[in-house]
Amino acid sequence: MDETDWLLLDELQRHAGLSNQVLAERAHISAPTCLRRIRRLREAGLIAAQVALLNEDAIATLQGHGLTAIAEVSLDRQGDEHLSTFEARAVADDAVMQCYRVTPGPDFILMIRVRDMPGYQALAQRLFTQDANVRNVKVFFSVQRGKFETRIPLNR
Repeated sequence: MDETDWLLLDELQRHAGLSNQVLAERAHISAPTCLRRIRRLREAGLIAAQVALLNEDAIATLQGHGLTAIAEVSLDRQGDEHLSTFEARAVADDAVMQCYRVTPGPDFILMIRVRDMPGYQALAQRLFTQDANVRNVKVFFSVQRGKFETRIPLNR
């Protein structure tokens, strides 16, 4: 990894839709060299995916408001098999946007996005109520998002 690789990674996480030509210009390298470097970064597993981030407010205007919730989930039994089983169910659910196994405190923090309160109730039934190992769930509903960032700060 050199300074050019770090610069390419930073540019891609800011604007993944930039053309190879623009990336090459910003990195002060040729377009073929840029393409090779990006391919190498992908093969090394440093680039997990290139996606489009949608504007939640604009989507909500078209589909109905939408509801964001942060859930703290505590399990009765914390053996690895119990934690892994719950985690697999949570990450498989489309409404779960992010899932973190945490300590101390609850066992999981889930970032959830549903269409409305009935959508949340359906999710709660699927993930929390039907699982006998779920001891406690504490949910916070977002009223305003102050910041959302996907960019990882890179120390070069």
